[in-house]
Amino acid sequence: MSNTDWDSKTVIGFKAKAPKVARNASDLNAARRTGAVVATDKKVTAGGNKARPGPDHQRIAKLDRENEVAPPPKVNASVGKAIQTARMEKQLTQKDLAQKTNEKPSVIQDYESGKAIPNPQVLGKFERILGVKLRGADIGKKLEGPKKS
Repeated sequence: MSNTDWDSKTVIGFKAKAPKVARNASDLNAARRTGAVVATDKKVTAGGNKARPGPDHQRIAKLDRENEVAPPPKVNASVGKAIQTARMEKQLTQKDLAQKTNEKPSVIQDYESGKAIPNPQVLGKFERILGVKLRGADIGKKLEGPKKS
């Protein structure tokens, strides 16, 4: 207790002044008139041409192009033709086939036009309903019943 300083005081809640950023010349001149410490920092990229990328950006873009992932393969056109011909033989509309396979009509449309990404489960449903092989070799060939031995 002997080294306690009775003359000092601590003010709670007193904030030190944070440095203010002057946005225009009048603020800067006012700070100079009051005698405040004024420091100026120049922007690193000031006045640069943003429309023309530098050589680093070109290298990065080239790396991005090299590392791009190829889009997934689409359904073969022969599969779409086989679905369409088998559906017509059974006198089913796209909507009827969609209801029987529990899929949306847009899915059947995508498969027939060759825009869909092949899904083995969906193709299996189509094979069962249409009775036509849609996967592997012999696409469009009629499916036989279970083999008798």
